[in-house]
Amino acid sequence: MTHKEHLLIHIDALYRSARYLTKNDNNADDLVQETYLKAFKFLQDDKEIRNVKAWLFRILMNTFINKYRKDKREPSLVDFDSVEAFHESIQEEVMAPSILDDESVLDNLMDDNIKGALEALPDDFRMVILLSIVEGFSYKEISKIVNCPVGTVMSRIYRGRKMLKEKLTGYARKYGFK
Repeated sequence: MTHKEHLLIHIDALYRSARYLTKNDNNADDLVQETYLKAFKFLQDDKEIRNVKAWLFRILMNTFINKYRKDKREPSLVDFDSVEAFHESIQEEVMAPSILDDESVLDNLMDDNIKGALEALPDDFRMVILLSIVEGFSYKEISKIVNCPVGTVMSRIYRGRKMLKEKLTGYARKYGFK
């Protein structure tokens, strides 16, 4: 297996995390693409990487921090075409039958509540939660990926879980989980 093939086996995990970071499919695609571009450029020198997955996530995080946080601070422009499309979708939604009639859609809504709570976390907390719980990295690996001390990682995971618990307590009670 070549270096590039070793990198590509992690594309789904990178995309999943990029999606949670950027909260947008197109931006997640761009972030993953930039991550791989940087990784492939680095590997042209035939350098060896010990933990490829952690290394890729570090590139992803640094790229996100450098580009997307900067973009977040800049004012956005209004796209009138999307406003018009949104208006049309609202009109269609009013005419559509109730989604509560279909149980599978209701199940998806529950997942959306959890995803929404995760996406509502501040970036620093969301990323360590994703790296720990979803991707299974150790505290030490996360520390290297996000470039902060292990104690800070542990604190962010603890506080992030606490924030998620607060956001999802009502949801859990509503569906009989608590």
